Amino acid sequence: MTDIPAFSDRFARDGTVLRHPDRPAPRYSLPRAVKNFRLLMKDKEDTSLVFKIYESLPSKNFMPRVEALTLSEHGDYLRRTEPNLPDILDDHAALRRTPEGSLAHAYCDFMESEGLTAAGLVAEAEKLGRPKYPDLVQWFGDRSRDTHDLFHVLTGYGRDALGEQCVLLFTHGQSPTQGHLLIGYAGAANIRKMVWGSKAPVIGAVRQAKRIGRGAPKLIEQPIRELLKQPLDRVRSALNIPEPTLYRECHRIWREEGLDPYDLLASEKPGGEPAAA
Repeated sequence: MTDIPAFSDRFARDGTVLRHPDRPAPRYSLPRAVKNFRLLMKDKEDTSLVFKIYESLPSKNFMPRVEALTLSEHGDYLRRTEPNLPDILDDHAALRRTPEGSLAHAYCDFMESEGLTAAGLVAEAEKLGRPKYPDLVQWFGDRSRDTHDLFHVLTGYGRDALGEQCVLLFTHGQSPTQGHLLIGYAGAANIRKMVWGSKAPVIGAVRQAKRIGRGAPKLIEQPIRELLKQPLDRVRSALNIPEPTLYRECHRIWREEGLDPYDLLASEKPGGEPAAA
């Protein structure tokens, strides 16, 4: 278990404590994580279950990562200039004033086409009713959550079933947690079961996503406001994010097999037999 007292006596330059002494210690519970994962498989739109899974599988390296960023000069700069990412990400009018082809335009296109907002993801997390604390852990955790949809845009992984698993494994490559591994790999295995007999390299796609995430600089440490102004291709190059070739290969193969990558369940034959079998 994390040595909580050792973190409650460390402060940022502005006096914000690293970890508030009243913040509960993380409690590891694999059974609770598995239970919530099974519920998630029944209701994939209930994003609150994802947060419950993460809470059940805390990483022992989480606090060292929080400390390394938030107590650094760079972390202090990010907290001053980007205290709350949803305020920046949901201001589409301001984002649209950046040059055409920018990450900001691509982000707005993605969020508007999907009917999403950064505030919406915050609301899903707050369904859990967890208390907030005035500490650096809160800022770090919120920033990790609020960059999720930016991952979709930067990597090219869509919001289809496989795309979501790939983003989770990309995120694991950035910030390793058992929660990302559980949802990502178990979700990929479930996709393979749904399209049994398909030649699409589903497991290869999520493994590639994990490698890409591991090889890219951590997005949470980047000045998001500045990245948004830059051309999308330039940002991807700077962050060492290549084309998601195996993910796209899965989509190509599924379409050839008569499967809709964005609605795999609807592609099943009557009686539950996969169309590609």
